Amino acid sequence: MAAQNGKDLLIKVDMDGARSFETMAGLRATRISFNAQQVDVTSLESTGGWRELLAGAGMKSASLSGSGVFRDQGTDERARAMFFAGEIPVFQIVIPGFGVVEGPFQISAIEYAGSHDGEATYEVSMASAGALDFTAL
Repeated sequence: MAAQNGKDLLIKVDMDGARSFETMAGLRATRISFNAQQVDVTSLESTGGWRELLAGAGMKSASLSGSGVFRDQGTDERARAMFFAGEIPVFQIVIPGFGVVEGPFQISAIEYAGSHDGEATYEVSMASAGALDFTAL
């Protein structure tokens, strides 16, 4: 597989609850992380004392984060509204050359920053809030 452009890793938010997705405005850097808890079932009978894990058990989760230039566009307004209302809308994450992850996420943090001689920036963090679907590209 050829190298992929980082700018093509997109976070898209459902703008109206009808799966009308728009890319979050102004993002320069994005990140998605998948996690799975391990369930240790090691016992005295474990071969050679090696740890054993229970397949298919444990909690799965994902986290999203992004940072960029504050543009004050519709997606910025939607993010602020979701945060203050505690909404858990559907997001799409486009991973170039890999696939699309879709499911509910809750915004856990929004940070705004700026200096007198630079642009206003923001950072957003989100946590998965239910089952995620994956569609290969």
